[in-house]
Amino acid sequence: MIPPVSVRYDADIAIIVINHPPVNALSNTVRAGLLDAVEAADSSAEVTAIVISCAGRTFIAGADVTEFGKPRQPPALADLCNTVEACAKPVVAALHGTALGGGFEIALACHYRVAIDTASMGLPEVKLGLIPGAGGAARLARLAGARPALALTLKGDRLSASAALAQGIVDRVVGEDLLSSAIAFAREIIADGRGPRPTRAIDTHLAGDRSDLAAFDSHAQTLLARYHGQDAPAQCAASVRRALTMDIDSAIAADREAFAALSQGDQSRALRHVFFSERLAGKSDHAAPADLPSRVAILGAGTMGGGIAMAFAAAGYPVNLIDVSAQATEAGMVRIRANYANSVSRGSLREEEAQLRLARISPHGAREAAHDAQLVIEAVFEDMDLKREVFRDLERICAADTILATNTSALDVDQMAGFLQDPSRFVGMHFFSPANVMKLCEIVPNQATSEGTIATAMAMARAIGKVPVIAGNCDGFIGNRMVAKRSAQAERLLQEGALPGDVDAAIRDFGFPMGPLQTNDMSGLDVGYAIRKRRGTHFPIADRVAESGRLGQKTGAGYYRYANGSRQPVDDPVVAEIIEDVSSQLGIARRQIDRAEMIERMIFPLINEGARILEEGLARRPSDIDVVWIYGYGFPRWRGGPLFHADLMGLPYIVERLEAFAWQTGDASLEPAQLLTHLAATGSTFAQWQEARILSGHAIAGEAA
Repeated sequence: MIPPVSVRYDADIAIIVINHPPVNALSNTVRAGLLDAVEAADSSAEVTAIVISCAGRTFIAGADVTEFGKPRQPPALADLCNTVEACAKPVVAALHGTALGGGFEIALACHYRVAIDTASMGLPEVKLGLIPGAGGAARLARLAGARPALALTLKGDRLSASAALAQGIVDRVVGEDLLSSAIAFAREIIADGRGPRPTRAIDTHLAGDRSDLAAFDSHAQTLLARYHGQDAPAQCAASVRRALTMDIDSAIAADREAFAALSQGDQSRALRHVFFSERLAGKSDHAAPADLPSRVAILGAGTMGGGIAMAFAAAGYPVNLIDVSAQATEAGMVRIRANYANSVSRGSLREEEAQLRLARISPHGAREAAHDAQLVIEAVFEDMDLKREVFRDLERICAADTILATNTSALDVDQMAGFLQDPSRFVGMHFFSPANVMKLCEIVPNQATSEGTIATAMAMARAIGKVPVIAGNCDGFIGNRMVAKRSAQAERLLQEGALPGDVDAAIRDFGFPMGPLQTNDMSGLDVGYAIRKRRGTHFPIADRVAESGRLGQKTGAGYYRYANGSRQPVDDPVVAEIIEDVSSQLGIARRQIDRAEMIERMIFPLINEGARILEEGLARRPSDIDVVWIYGYGFPRWRGGPLFHADLMGLPYIVERLEAFAWQTGDASLEPAQLLTHLAATGSTFAQWQEARILSGHAIAGEAA
């Protein structure tokens, strides 16, 4: 068995090699092995310099996720970093792949850093509700300055090798033969007589940063404004500030304490839950075929179809984009070109890459262009008669083994499958708008969908960067079925005394990026209006607003006004008059509603409907529902999703409040779900229910409780 850490020698250079597949994570055995190797090389009279490198596809890519939530065994990462930094011989890190988290902290503790030009590096701990706990911020501030250190720790983004070189974080970038280059660099250091260069001793930036702490504090507060309510970003800023105001050992000790406190907090637990839940949701019981579809066709060149085509093009797939005529498809291509142009102008996409992606999308004005596709995704208007005609035509045009998918958001997938002679190759692939941006894809099998079709659909979603979640066939699947409950409560809050700005502010305060009414304005109020008509439901205020011709941003007015094509909502007294008039007609005495009540009225029904979905076997596990809401609807990641949040709030409290809301409003749909009531009464949680089902072998089956 190959040890996770080994040492070989190039004459007087000790080369420490970490080989711990797949990503050389910092497990206890790796930390212990690396510590032993560094100490041995440092004490050897025959060694003049040390190179730390990694086998495989990457440098150390962070912590070992299997150790999350468990007591850490010595050596601590901070102690390991201090040992590396204290070496009496030059230590060079050879960086390739992704040097992330603890891996980057080790690299920062080395005296010098050589990176291959394709490498990237970063401190993404904030994405798990943590901060760098081994001196990463303090050392980064010394190498690059306080503001770059704050940006890297606060955002958790990756830095390219060239950018790291420009900021003084790495010393050399090479195009090939990284290890030989790192060894040669070590020999240069020895020949030049430079010796060790402890990062803690570098003060290039510190004097200037320390001279104006008020400017740093102001800058930090500006950046923190977008992280309202989140603990880890504030602690990242505090960590960088400590690098300016404390000696490095005191700063690192304080970072370790902050890391430990955050790791025990609800927000880090929530973010780790999301991390593991995403991976669990994407797993299929059956392996996808070795050869995934390589030829894709999208039927429907509207906003959704164009977005799906862009998602495939971004992943390198050639796509045939098809509509009823060349003119209709060209209209879709105009939107796609405009989207790419906007991305280029914002700097989020290079012009060369935009042109490559555009070249992968081939417009066609007839369905016959799908004849050689191995996967066809229908994204036409939500009309069942039209779907019938489309799929019967596709079955005639396409090969017998072509997977046929629908992007419907609400129509009956089983009914659509009945249009085909072979429903086993038919599946729902519900993308979320804008499909080239949103990561969620609900995979909705019909009763006859084959396991191979499901596995292929999930694998294709992953291949284009989406997070697939299997959802049962019902009106709205998982996400939209739940969001209907929030929409109903938003309507009811308007009737009882709130205005659109109040409702949306409450949800933003909870952590959503956008409130439900502003979201509806963005999507188009005609969309919800048509769905309500199909379902036979009536929202008096929403219906009045839509029937008055106010359809949202596209008409310049919905729940809000939008001036001159702006997307910035402005409160509109016309809507306030509509709301007050409806309240009067319904005989409702309007009242002041506090923000806490509004949040509970809109969040707790989501939880309740999620429990019903689990009862009915329409979601495989509670964590899948959390993933749907994180990636499809902007539920704050740091709250973990609606059902994780419910566990933290306490299910007995949620049951009590739902019962009160049901009595207060006379709305029977707010009565607690049977599963929710059962879990609350037995002192259990959704997480425990999920774990019990895994142990009993029902993690996938989704039978009722």
